[in-house]
This record gives sequence, C-alpha cells and structure tokens, in this order.
Amino acid sequence: MKSIHRSRTVLVAAALATAAVTASPALAAPPDGADSAAGSVGAATPTLAAGPTAGSWVEPTVATPARQQASYSVATAAEVASARQVAPNIQHRQNNEQVADAVRQQIEGAQAMGVKTLNIDFQYQQTGYWCGPASVHNALSARGVSISQQQAANELPTDVDGTDWIGQVTSVLSSHVGWYETKEMPSDPPTQAQRDLLWYDITFDIDRGYALVANIVAPASNHPPGYPNYTIYHYFTVIGYNSDNQQVLIADSAGFAPTGTYWLSFDKLATLIPPKGYSA
Repeated sequence: MKSIHRSRTVLVAAALATAAVTASPALAAPPDGADSAAGSVGAATPTLAAGPTAGSWVEPTVATPARQQASYSVATAAEVASARQVAPNIQHRQNNEQVADAVRQQIEGAQAMGVKTLNIDFQYQQTGYWCGPASVHNALSARGVSISQQQAANELPTDVDGTDWIGQVTSVLSSHVGWYETKEMPSDPPTQAQRDLLWYDITFDIDRGYALVANIVAPASNHPPGYPNYTIYHYFTVIGYNSDNQQVLIADSAGFAPTGTYWLSFDKLATLIPPKGYSA
C-alpha cells in the first residue's frame, strides 16, 4: 500500500503545471516584453480565487508542532480556473534555457559578493509531483552530471503521488556521483545536535562541490517565499551559504517564488526539514 504522506509539490503547483500545458501544448518562448533578467524569472505567484476546501487530512504520526499544524488541502475548482487564467503569464518558466540562464546570473551575483555557491543547470519541475526528480536534476548538475527529470523519476521512482522518502533521493544521487548519505531530522523542533550537523553538512558539502537535497514540510505558518496558504510537502536543493549571516541559497523547482533561487535563513531551513530529512 502506498504511503499517503509522500513529498510532492501539489495543490496550486499542480494546478499551474496543468494550466500551463492546457494553455499552450508547446513549450513556448517568453511572451513579447518578458524580461529575462535575474530578478524577474517567472511572474509573481498569482493570488488564487478562494473556494471551499475539497478535503483535509492530518498525518497520523507523532503529534509534533509541525504535524499539529499540517493540514492537506487539494486545489479547488476555482483555484484551477484562476490558475488557467494566469497561465500565459508564466509560460516563460517552461523555457528551461532562459530559466537556467537567469539563475546563473543570480548565482554569479552572489559569487561576486564573495558568497559560496555552486553553479547548476536549474530547471523548474515539469509536473506538480516531480519536485523530487527536479531536485535530483538540479543537484547532480552541480557535479556536471545531466539527467532528465523523466530519468530521475524512473530511477527514484516517482509517480503521481510523489517520492516516498529522502532515502530514495540519496540512492539516486549516490548511484551517479557517490558521496551522499541520508540524514534524518525526526525531532521537531530539531535538537541542537541536529542543527549543528545540518550546518556542518551544508558547508562541508558545498565547499567540495556537492549540493544538498532537503525534504521539507512547510505548514502555512512557516513557508518559504511565495508559497500558498497550504501545507506543502516538497523537495528542494541547497546550493550555497553565507557564513556571515547564516543564510542558505535554495534552488526551488516549485515556482512559487518570483525567482528560481532565493535566500533563506539557516534557522528557517532547520525548522522546515523535520520530521523528514536531507541528502548530503
């Protein structure tokens, strides 16, 4: 029986992905006037129409603070309709060459300021449930290894319910480049020892050219930038850090944020991962 708490970028992300395909079957070039500058990759996440909650679910596990707040709500018909209306404005997210170029500009800007970051071939996820495959693609690209999201989905494996466990991500990363181990963070909030290990892994791995993949649970009260007002189960990639202010650079395939990469405080990242884990 399949687990019902698989990590996947669902809800609005799935609606947007479906809407983009519906609006334009071909992978379209940016609309006339679309700006490819680093700060404007992807239109701002739309405000979706309100609608009745189609369903809710709380994972029947240990009642940690994140679990007590974590409710799962599917996208409503009104939200899907609203997403379809704005789909033409986000078509340029489907242009991987342009997206990757803009992310490179963001990374180079950080490097110019002396911040430690990795160069990657960034891609947004190609379906609402391929955050795992997209994160694998983005992480491996830091090592010069290029696999498609479809290949990553086959190897993990990932289906319409997402990717079960961070250990599957570790296995695929290791099969291509070695190195990776699974690190669990079951305590919510994380212990000081878990936080210390996470920061050590971030700095140690990135200094040696390896990106990390984190499996997160983001309730509405604790979201990365641009996320909708839902609990999101997701994978994303950590590709840089700033030791001066303890921030980390995230490559996020979901497309909720205005840009493909953004900075998070280390403290926020440490609260997003429990009770899941990461590959490092």
